[in-house]
Amino acid sequence: MKRLEAAELAAYLQQHRPRLIDVREAWEFEICHIEGSELLPMGRIPEAVDELQRETREIVLICHHGIRSRQVQLYLARYGIDHSINLEGGVDAWARTVDPDMPVY
Repeated sequence: MKRLEAAELAAYLQQHRPRLIDVREAWEFEICHIEGSELLPMGRIPEAVDELQRETREIVLICHHGIRSRQVQLYLARYGIDHSINLEGGVDAWARTVDPDMPVY
């Protein structure tokens, strides 16, 4: 399963336009999120499987530290969704290495 560190994802985004899915809760997303990402909380992933199976772009999964997004990646793989990328270290790593102005919590 594919995974990228924050700096690698930043470089990847210069050349590619994947679908950025943030699996945190709404209150976390309100504090900070990567520009262009959409909120799809982990608890709503099961109801989104059909839609995600039809997604033709790569899917980047994002959470706070990369743990929930990894769990979602494993879950999606059980449904044949193997075009996902996990952001290692999550938005916390993104804030530390890519966007130092991003709020952290």
